Formats: sequence, C-alpha cells, structure tokens
Amino acid sequence: MSAPTTLAAALHQVQAQGLPRLEAQMLVLMAVERAPHDRAWLMAHDTDALTPPQQARLAELTARRLAGEPMAYLTGRHEFYGLDLAVDARVLDPRDDTETLVDWGLEVIAAQPQPRVADLGTGSGAIALALASQRQDAEVTAVDASADALTVARGNAVRLGLDVRFVQGDWCAPLGDEPHALLVSNPPYIADQDPHLPALRHEPLQALVSGADGLDDLRRIIQQAPAHLMTGGWLLLEHGWDQAPRVRELLQARGFEQVQSRKDLAGIERCSGGLWPGLR
Repeated sequence: MSAPTTLAAALHQVQAQGLPRLEAQMLVLMAVERAPHDRAWLMAHDTDALTPPQQARLAELTARRLAGEPMAYLTGRHEFYGLDLAVDARVLDPRDDTETLVDWGLEVIAAQPQPRVADLGTGSGAIALALASQRQDAEVTAVDASADALTVARGNAVRLGLDVRFVQGDWCAPLGDEPHALLVSNPPYIADQDPHLPALRHEPLQALVSGADGLDDLRRIIQQAPAHLMTGGWLLLEHGWDQAPRVRELLQARGFEQVQSRKDLAGIERCSGGLWPGLR
C-alpha cells in the first residue's frame, strides 16, 4: 500500500485497514505531532501534506494498533474517573468498568471522617488517585509489588497534585497495624490457560494471571484483609465476569458480612465485597 500524501488520504487509508474512525483520527494526529483528540484541527487541515517521516510514523502506529496494542499505550494517556493518567506497558490500561469499584468505595466511606484507605495492586494508581481526588481528607495508601508500576503511579500523583502514599510489597503485607476503613483491589483474576490471554499480550502478564482458576490472588487478599480492617471496614474487589458467586463464597467463608456484588457498565457482576464485623 502506497504512503498517503495528505491528512485526508491518511485518515481514509487507516480506516480502510479496519480501525474505527476515532482511532484513525487519533493515529493521524499523533503522526503529525498534534494532540490525539484535536479533531477540529484535523478537519481544518485535511489537505495538508504528510512528510515522509510522518508517513513512516503513521505506518508504525497503525501496525501497533492492528496488532492489538491498547490505544492508551500509543497515546501514553488514559482518562479514568475524570483524571488524565499517564500509562504505558509497565501497567495495565485502566478499564472504564473499574470506575464501578471507585463509586462503591466512595459510598462505603461517605460517612467516615478522614478514612484510612488502601488500594492493593495499584498499577497506574488509577483507583487510589480517583479516591484521593474525591476524598482529599482521606489517608490513601497505594501498594504494588512492581517497582515499575509504582514509578508510573507516583508520576501520576505528582502531576495531578494528589497526596497518596506509595509502598512496594505483596498485597496487605506493607500496611502495618493501622486499621483501615476500606481496602480495595483490582487484582489479577484471569486463569493461566484462559483462551483470551493472547489478546492481552501487550499488557503485563503478572497483573493479569492468577493461577489455574484465576482466584489465587483474590483468595490471598480475602485471607489477609481482616487483619488490616477496622470493625465495620469494607473489602471491595474487582473480578472476572463469571467469578462473582465464587468470590462471595470466599468472603462469606472468611467471616465477612453484608456480602454483595455490583454490576459494571454492561450489567455484569464485576465487583464483590463485604463488611468486616470485627471478628478474629
């Protein structure tokens, strides 16, 4: 396929390869070093010529997207809960459905003054930063085992001016003895032989896969969480589309009360959680 000579021709060619118009517009804009959402500029300059380096850049971006790389990794940005997050291949691309978890978390701490909150497996910092942005009186800790992920998350916190404490470690281990009003997590929950994994090959495997049934990390968090929750504190967890019944069973077996699930934007039970009654 010959290289397109104008922006309009470039947009048509990218769409002809099977990408949606919005994504094609974003790729063309990035190729000419414009903001990826500046579509008004693109329409006003559709007869502008592309230079050979711009043509090469567009071909590279298009090939990466066609190979399944998330748009967020190409743009370096993802909006989550109204926050402009920097993301790259060191962290998961935040899903819009995870905003359900943030909504629920804000609900359960609504009546708590200066609540202590922890986000386990923070990745880009999306959940922790969203909670901190809405409850600036909260003491928010973000935990991740990956030093690379924490580098991304810290950078987001600094750029957004949000006060979050970042610590490296395995789930609840770095939290110490202070009781929390809320523990929230979007942990790995995909089975290690799941047929959909190849489609996620561009994202960090350690943030996706969790044992033969996908529940290994969820089990560990549920087991560890009570030691770090205040009486009446909540543990809220994101999980796979078909895992809600099993996660509710695990929560109930551990002694959590008011165990329930919440649906995502597609009406699927995506998050489950429960209240810790203070038993040990």
